[in-house]
Amino acid sequence: MTFIYAVLREVRTLLGNCRKPPYTPPAPKGESARTSGCERGLLFRGWGRVKAIFFCNKKMQCKQKSVFFLYLCFMKVGKQAGILVIAVVIMGYLYNMLSGGESVNVNDWLEEEEVEEEQFEDIESTYEDFLPISTTGKVIDHHYYTLSYSEEHEQAEWVAYETDIHRLPKNTERTDNFRQDRDISTGSASLDDYSGSGYDRGHLVPAGDMHFSREAMERSFLMSNISPQDRSFNRGIWRELEEQVRDWTRGYKHLYVVTGPVLTQRAKARIGDNYVAVPRSFYKVLLDYDKPELKAVGFVIPNEESDKPLDTYAISVDEVEELTGLDFFPDLPDDIEEKLEKKYQVGRWPFDEERYRERIFIWNKQ
Repeated sequence: MTFIYAVLREVRTLLGNCRKPPYTPPAPKGESARTSGCERGLLFRGWGRVKAIFFCNKKMQCKQKSVFFLYLCFMKVGKQAGILVIAVVIMGYLYNMLSGGESVNVNDWLEEEEVEEEQFEDIESTYEDFLPISTTGKVIDHHYYTLSYSEEHEQAEWVAYETDIHRLPKNTERTDNFRQDRDISTGSASLDDYSGSGYDRGHLVPAGDMHFSREAMERSFLMSNISPQDRSFNRGIWRELEEQVRDWTRGYKHLYVVTGPVLTQRAKARIGDNYVAVPRSFYKVLLDYDKPELKAVGFVIPNEESDKPLDTYAISVDEVEELTGLDFFPDLPDDIEEKLEKKYQVGRWPFDEERYRERIFIWNKQ
């Protein structure tokens, strides 16, 4: 079994950046549900290109591409592995021939998939109009988010980005490619700083919000976007808040988000050769600036396990500013800024009680 998985991983590498298409059209009228889409490719589930070439219920016009693939099997993964993969391919073709189906041009399908991802990436970003003021003067633009880096604490004092309902579908998988941020002139924290520390490498901009683009996902793993988080905090209430933000994005379509560690508090500890500060608390500020209902809310949560409901940590943006010493939305018209930041309106930000129970009974115990 280990050998088979090794072969499949090699096939995935050979075929490149394979990913599940964001949408599989329903079966044409008159065609049964069992023959719709590409779901027969369970062996390669989630790898859109492999399914498109070998396992769809289609008569593929890709003989040359298939021959090249078989050649790669022998040249790259060895004779035995090549024979195994070829056997899998033949079974896929036999299934396809027996089940019938309409023809499709694989190249067209792949081009459509790439164009769709580009459309997600090309959604006009406007969060740059709502950036907080940097207290360090080290502002780095990573296209999908912007951060202000604190050399003293070896992490960002804030990161700002936006969520959009059209960017929520998963078009790429999590990479876990943690690496230093070369755009930090003085050098960012390193992966070794966290090794053996007992703290998680906690995302500020969540990887879960970057599934719309491979590049965006990769950039979310830069160490400048990472902060030391208690394991139960990162995998418990912080996760709940990140998922809750995605729920609100589905409901409100678009949100501006600023998040980071509270660096005005004395650090819990310092880790690694770079002396990375372990924050006592983290904050998150949300702004819905789309009419007719403008609203904002803030959160400050201790960097530790919590059994309290998420809404008990909800406060006004003004209160978060007072604690952190930051000015989050300085470019808003003064009258609107004052009104939005002064108070938090509970009824405009509904919380998921079922997710809270899941955190208490499952996530906190992991």
